[in-house]
Amino acid sequence: MSDLNEQWLDLRSDTVTRPSAAMRAAMHAADVGDDVYGDDPTVNRLQDYAADLFGHEAALFAPSGTQSNLLALLAHCGRGDEYLVGQEAHTYRYEGGGAAVLGSIQPQPIVNQPDGGIALADIDAQIKPDDFHFARTRLLALENTIGGRVLGADYLKQATDLAHARGLATHLDGARICNAAVQQGVSLRAAVAGFDSVSVCLSKGLGAPVGSILCGSKLLIAEAKRWRKMLGGGMRQAGVIAAAGLYALEHNVARLAEDHANAAYFAGELAKVKGITVSTPQTNIFYVDIPADACKGLGDVFALTRIRVSMAPHLRIVTHMDASRADIDRAINVFGDFFG
Repeated sequence: MSDLNEQWLDLRSDTVTRPSAAMRAAMHAADVGDDVYGDDPTVNRLQDYAADLFGHEAALFAPSGTQSNLLALLAHCGRGDEYLVGQEAHTYRYEGGGAAVLGSIQPQPIVNQPDGGIALADIDAQIKPDDFHFARTRLLALENTIGGRVLGADYLKQATDLAHARGLATHLDGARICNAAVQQGVSLRAAVAGFDSVSVCLSKGLGAPVGSILCGSKLLIAEAKRWRKMLGGGMRQAGVIAAAGLYALEHNVARLAEDHANAAYFAGELAKVKGITVSTPQTNIFYVDIPADACKGLGDVFALTRIRVSMAPHLRIVTHMDASRADIDRAINVFGDFFG
């Protein structure tokens, strides 16, 4: 059993990270103003920096990825319109149905392929004809990474080209797009090429405590800003948290490669343990299939050894900056001892 003074290791998500000392110092030193009036210099700097980084005209700071995705859907689509989306996508499955509930936007869910993408033929087939019997298909929404899987550049170009050729706009839920860019060895601009808007989470692997950025055209961001106010996302002296997001984008993108390496090591060692099946990670997320009758006992052992997981027969493991190689070795030993 581990020392009771030992820190908890949290493998549930990369949202659990805490701001580093340097990030906290940047937050403490942030120059602030009233962002609803557009007067917060740190928010403005973050938005300008992110827009340039991802190759868009403008950007908007939002309190959460759920809100920044919703802002994009509301800005792209009107009441009674439809967006095409994968059945596994966060915007459809994990964000409370906000587009339908708050925007009267109909989702058209499509089966995701094993690699996380949506088949081009399925996208094409689900675009509705110009007929008043049907909702108007306005938008294709994709997600990268999705369940830790990276969508290839060739596929993304084909999908966005198809959407644009059929008169649709394109949105990317890029909550972990920085992971995808690092894994592919491409620039952030290249990683989001072809998308009319992109939402980027600052509080996942990048380590900020809160916030997301929506990037797009000046016209789209102006519309999104109106929706942000309506949804209660207009913040005042938000530079305190924007400073963390700015620090994250300036300092924590390249280091995601360390999380990917830790996930590969972690999965590789667990693959040696008998009685479980382990997926091969592409980024910082992988899955462990555990016998259902072993979950309760393993969960109890994790609690005793100060390791947090979302215990399930199909267990998701996520590495991040607060999970060191030594921490991972400790978790590997717990698995090995339990199934040994």
